[in-house]
Amino acid sequence: MSAGFPYRLIATDLDGTLLRSDESISQRTREALAAATAAGAAHIVVTGRAVPWTRHILDDLGYDGLAVCGQGAQVYDAGAHRLLTSVTLDRQLAGVALAKIEAEVGPLYLAASRDGLEGEVLVGPGYAVTGRLPATPFTDASDLWTAPLNKIYIQHPELSDDELAAAARRAAGGFVTVAMAGEGIVELLPLGLSKATGLSLAARRLGLKAADTIAFGDMPNDIPMFAWAARGVAMANAHEELRAVADEVTASHEEDGIALVLERLLG
Repeated sequence: MSAGFPYRLIATDLDGTLLRSDESISQRTREALAAATAAGAAHIVVTGRAVPWTRHILDDLGYDGLAVCGQGAQVYDAGAHRLLTSVTLDRQLAGVALAKIEAEVGPLYLAASRDGLEGEVLVGPGYAVTGRLPATPFTDASDLWTAPLNKIYIQHPELSDDELAAAARRAAGGFVTVAMAGEGIVELLPLGLSKATGLSLAARRLGLKAADTIAFGDMPNDIPMFAWAARGVAMANAHEELRAVADEVTASHEEDGIALVLERLLG
């Protein structure tokens, strides 16, 4: 461990943080991460994306460590292409939660992430998928419940993401965790699950602690991870709720925000 780098663990979100808008990672950021890991730090990707939507990015990075996927539900060994832990959503509770939310705000557009290494993302009528990620359309809502799920995604024809997340918490906060992970991405998760849950499990496997950790993120779903880590760094493009709890705000994901902080810490 180099005396030049003060953290033993670097936790980075993907979208809006490590990835630029075109889903690429800049050369400067790759080099800064490589220098930090050469100095003795471990790098863990901590993303809301489930494994099937994350794997291609990790493979492109040449990343063979642990990754926390599915908003903390999955700890994935990228080198072995193996799922180490997976937490699923109680489908009965999720059904009750959806009914309570719809009773308050009216019909929702739905999608769902199935559990497992090859888990499909099912997308219902009206639901808009961000980016170019693979998804399987469904028309009959009963199809949602035929296999174990990590999460359900909800969208509303009129409410903003913030309004929808707040309404969902009011209506169903006792049944599921509601997370806002990006534009158009409001999720229903197993109660009590967060990125901090998965990150603490992955860190423990590496013999590392919260006190060893610096975390980078951009959305409210990163708040628990910032609360867990010794230092939380928000991107300039971050949601105001995350910026409010960050120890520091760096440049945006388009402007090498992670690299700027790592280079400074590397001295």
